[in-house]
Amino acid sequence: MSDPYRVFLWMETSRTYGRSILRGIARYCRLHGPWVFLRRAPFYWGTGDTQGSLKALRALGAHGMVLREQGQREQMLRLLSLELPTIVSPYTEPFAGPPNILTDDAAIGQMAATYLLDRGFRHFAYCGFGEMYYWSRRRGRSFAGCLHAAGFEVHSYEYEQPCTKTPHAWEKEQGILIDWLRGLPQPVGLMACNDDRGQDVLEACKAAGLHVPEQVAIVGVGNDDLICDLAAPRLSSIALSAEKAGYEAAAILDRWMRGDPSGVPEIIVRPSRVVTRQSTDVFAVTDRCVRDALRFIHTYARKEAIQVDDVLGAVLVSRRSLYDRFARTLGRSVHEEIKRVRVDELARLLISTDLPMAQLAPRLGCSDIKNLARYFRQAMGVTPLQYRRQHSPK
Repeated sequence: MSDPYRVFLWMETSRTYGRSILRGIARYCRLHGPWVFLRRAPFYWGTGDTQGSLKALRALGAHGMVLREQGQREQMLRLLSLELPTIVSPYTEPFAGPPNILTDDAAIGQMAATYLLDRGFRHFAYCGFGEMYYWSRRRGRSFAGCLHAAGFEVHSYEYEQPCTKTPHAWEKEQGILIDWLRGLPQPVGLMACNDDRGQDVLEACKAAGLHVPEQVAIVGVGNDDLICDLAAPRLSSIALSAEKAGYEAAAILDRWMRGDPSGVPEIIVRPSRVVTRQSTDVFAVTDRCVRDALRFIHTYARKEAIQVDDVLGAVLVSRRSLYDRFARTLGRSVHEEIKRVRVDELARLLISTDLPMAQLAPRLGCSDIKNLARYFRQAMGVTPLQYRRQHSPK
């Protein structure tokens, strides 16, 4: 047996995104390794510098690298100068040359826009990092483009961090963000470019005396459980298939280290679904009947095969009145809303479990598996099996 490949991992581990990529790499290694992983010493041993890492990599004979851009971009460029097979996860801008792990920012922005539209919002805002980071720009443009196509205006937060070596002063920026938030029409559905920015907006709302989610409903990106759960109220967020991307990155690196660098593609991290928490746990509709119907549907359709008659029993209005109010307020029918909620729950189960459809259907109170699969495909554009393959780690 030949010696295992030695792979240098320089990844941020303080966020779910970086840890998920590493989990995907570890999963691939368990199935196709073993590899020996080389890492920088932990912080309590002293951080060292990039030059020291270069010397260590040369001495240890690393065969490949997976790098997450951290700190100074020049550090990454020095590591890339080793000309080893390398997968890069950029932060400021994509790197020319090596395959990049990139988020599907167009799909992320569209998912956030659709989610807030489905909750009845008619005023929208986006809070990013200005032009500083490519992924923030792309998400904001996609979010605004989707809503403009639907006939709505998007208010964008335009603050640009000064290009200095001075650390970012959140205390100074918070006042600017507070003034911007106070000037927004209400209720407003707001997309933050990531969960950290979502937490910034939450804190600014508190300081501004704005209620979340009643006046400002906030959805972030990344579904970092620690950030989302520590926020008050807890932050809703778009989950990303980063573990799947880590697995794919390891497969590409493996092929490259074996001497086949041809056709090395970008690795795309796709959004899977919006995880709803308290920061968007509201329906921005003035019609109380429609609001009560939505609450009933979102409470019971995830676990029971409810019908329109069940909703009618909960809101005590005529069938014609409920149909008309739903169409006028949301632009869709009661039945379509029930199916939409059930599709979202099935999507969650497909990613979070390995159970076959025959065992997932009863969890939704459904006995007709074919019908469930059919309207899942109509809503998502792929079959349940294809959806699982797109987003699950393997």
